[in-house]
Amino acid sequence: MQFFILIPAALLVGLTMGLLGSGGSILTLPMLVYLLGLDEKLAIASSLAIVGLIALLTSLWNMRTSTIHWYSVIWFGIPGVFGTYGGAAISEFTSGTVQLMVFAGVMLLSAVSMFKPPNLQPEGGRQKVWIVVLEGLVIGGLTGFVGVGGGFMIVPALVLLGGLSMSVAVATSLVIIAVKSAAGFIKYLDLLQDLQLSVDWTLITVFAAIGMVGSLIGQMLVKKIPQRQAEQVFAVFLVLISGWILSQTVW
Repeated sequence: MQFFILIPAALLVGLTMGLLGSGGSILTLPMLVYLLGLDEKLAIASSLAIVGLIALLTSLWNMRTSTIHWYSVIWFGIPGVFGTYGGAAISEFTSGTVQLMVFAGVMLLSAVSMFKPPNLQPEGGRQKVWIVVLEGLVIGGLTGFVGVGGGFMIVPALVLLGGLSMSVAVATSLVIIAVKSAAGFIKYLDLLQDLQLSVDWTLITVFAAIGMVGSLIGQMLVKKIPQRQAEQVFAVFLVLISGWILSQTVW
């Protein structure tokens, strides 16, 4: 295992998740494919496990400070589980190359959403629960199909539709990501068995442990680094990575 690559990569993934409540899988998947050389479907499964574990461990830590909005976890997370399982099932009939191309498209969508001017003003709404449920299903489908957690869509939805503060939305997003990632990973285990592939549990464990450290550091920096500035820098990074992925898959 290339630890000189793994350590900074895992720290960056965790830092992004802790700081923004998103971005974990968007960084993890290309790292696993292009830096560590994993098969596309194996990388998606491993990404789900790694990001899910980081989100889970960070969420257990967050439970100490009561920053998780469990009502939103239920209404967003449960539909997300069904969507994730369905997306993973569909991926069985799609090539890894197509999945990477869709993944690159999701990265660009994420970058565009982060470039937008700040307008996350809570509407205080439990009146739009059906929209939250629908978003949970759609984002869950993306999670299962390409392994992206969807935090870049979950956090704004929790702020705008759920009326949550940014810090609570980030903490709540991590719980939802953990639950959805678990559902997707379970389905991918069956798919990998049919393809005669198996996950590297050492890689997953080490990556998740280091990522957890990065996530805690990121959460400590939430109140010290302007959220918009962090998002815009990350958005530029996403454009560059998505361009690289598309160049590798198309050409």
